[in-house]
Amino acid sequence: MEASSMPLLTASRLLSPPPPPTPTCPRRTVSFIRAAAQTLEAPEAPKPPRPSPRRSAVAEVKASVDPVAALNRFEDVLQTQDCNIILRHCGDTRRWDDLSKVFEWMQEREMTNAASYSSYFKYLGLSRDPARALQVYSAIQDHTMRVHVSVCNSVLGCLVKNGKFDSSFKLYDEMIREGLSPDPFTYSTLLSGCMKLKQGYTKAMGLINEMKSRGLQMDSVIYGTLLAICASHNYCEEAEVYFQKMKDEGHSPNLFHYSSLLNAYSENADYGKAEMLMKDLRNSGLTPNKVMLTTLLKVYSKGGIFEKAKELLTELEASGFAQDEMPYCILIDGLVKGGKIQEAKMLFNEMKDKGVKSDGYAFSIMISALHRGGHHQESKQLAKEFEDQNASYDLVMLNASLRTYCSTNDMESVMRMLKKMDELNISPDNITFNTLIRYFCNAKVYHLAYKTIEDMHAKGHQLNEELCCYVMVQLGKAGFPSEAFSVYNMLRYSKRTVRKSLHEKALGILVSAELLKDAYIVVKDNAEMISPSSLERFARSFMVSGNINLINDVMKALNRSGWRISQDIFGRAIQRYIRKPDKKHLLLCLLDWMTGQGYSVDSSSRNLLLRNAQLFGPKQLVAEILSKQQTASRSRTIGQRHNN
Repeated sequence: MEASSMPLLTASRLLSPPPPPTPTCPRRTVSFIRAAAQTLEAPEAPKPPRPSPRRSAVAEVKASVDPVAALNRFEDVLQTQDCNIILRHCGDTRRWDDLSKVFEWMQEREMTNAASYSSYFKYLGLSRDPARALQVYSAIQDHTMRVHVSVCNSVLGCLVKNGKFDSSFKLYDEMIREGLSPDPFTYSTLLSGCMKLKQGYTKAMGLINEMKSRGLQMDSVIYGTLLAICASHNYCEEAEVYFQKMKDEGHSPNLFHYSSLLNAYSENADYGKAEMLMKDLRNSGLTPNKVMLTTLLKVYSKGGIFEKAKELLTELEASGFAQDEMPYCILIDGLVKGGKIQEAKMLFNEMKDKGVKSDGYAFSIMISALHRGGHHQESKQLAKEFEDQNASYDLVMLNASLRTYCSTNDMESVMRMLKKMDELNISPDNITFNTLIRYFCNAKVYHLAYKTIEDMHAKGHQLNEELCCYVMVQLGKAGFPSEAFSVYNMLRYSKRTVRKSLHEKALGILVSAELLKDAYIVVKDNAEMISPSSLERFARSFMVSGNINLINDVMKALNRSGWRISQDIFGRAIQRYIRKPDKKHLLLCLLDWMTGQGYSVDSSSRNLLLRNAQLFGPKQLVAEILSKQQTASRSRTIGQRHNN
């Protein structure tokens, strides 16, 4: 049966249409085919544009660790504006060495424009290199570039930002002479430098008048700078006038303007006007920020309005504006200066209990206050507390700690503070040096005091004349006359007018130590400020043991001062010359000079000279000179009698 059915089955298959083929490809292949079909049906998406060769080159140079090498590879591709992008990238990423290398590369290939110089000077200002900015600007040969306003503004801004105010104004004058046409930004830049100048307000007024003469108008930025200048120089009334004028001209004051005027009120602690200003600020729709509220706190503290100050401090705390120590420091400092040390201590402790971190300012205020109040051990304890809790210091805190350690004669802690100053690379200031000098003087280690003065002078600090004079005298007494003379010279050449007594003290030290050549230097330049008795003592000592070749010079210096040289001094000089016949030309010059100046030797010296005349050439030579002296002396005596 099975055998007979097989052919029928086969035949049926042959007669029937073939079934669809069974797919052999996997499911993901089908998906791919469907996606491909959809892609063919849909429009082709545009391909992203390929970056231009210049853009690719800029990106590669910016990413390179050696931008100059990368620039060399793309020199034929890059243009000046591309190089400016690279230059600004180096500045923005604080790669100062690369910044200068890129700029020099651009200069060598003459691929610089005004934007290049302007950007470069801006970043030199940020990198604290104003000397380089001046050097590069001075080397610009293209006159158009030298007076381009953006280039000039940028180099002036670099100088002002780095505190080179005098240099900035001097350079500005040169730019004007060369043809610069300044714009408002030029004046705004220069005005910002006036805040730190001693005569800044006067200088600012000159700039404002010059700006107006050029037809330029005041804007809100310039008004803001002018208000800040008034505040920094305590010109409160003028600040009020400019503030009102600004509003009258249609400029709406912002928080900076209000803050500047409030600063002016803080200088005089004018809390009445300060409160009115704050009311005006709120009425104008502005909300006082942390800076303004802190400034108002300063007004109250300086004015002794401590209850309002405490209320405002509470408000600052509630607003989250008292998370750092500054508001507390302002009130603590005000309390200390108002003689309320105990209240200051309570607030200081409250600040610590609240966990407010101190960078040392609050500690330094309290340490100094306790030190001035005679609470030396308490001051020292607070200094050690800060030292135990903090690794970082600033100069103010170091000086405060140094003073209190010196006052308690804690040499170990003093040395530790000095070591910390070196480790933190903090440069000492006048307070540091004078604190150490006083400490070494109290410890009677005057040689260390001298070394400190020497270091202080070498670093360009102004010496304390009274303190240095004391050290000079003590060095002389301790047997260090050369060091004492060195202190005298440091004071003398420190660009200041010293007291007259300093010269006499220095002369006394040098004569006592028989440093007569140095003593002569003091007399030669300052004899008119030295007493006759000190000059007499110096002259006697010099005639006996000073350099014989300088005797005549000493006589002339003494005579120029108006001091009448005694015959005793001449007698000592003559005795000295007679013992040295080889100096006969000096003796003869002295005798001739005496005759011309109206001096004559006494009888004792005359006889001595005549007895030893053969030592000085022909005998009649000395006799003739002495005869001239006598004749001149008689003529003067007769003339004086006639006049009487």
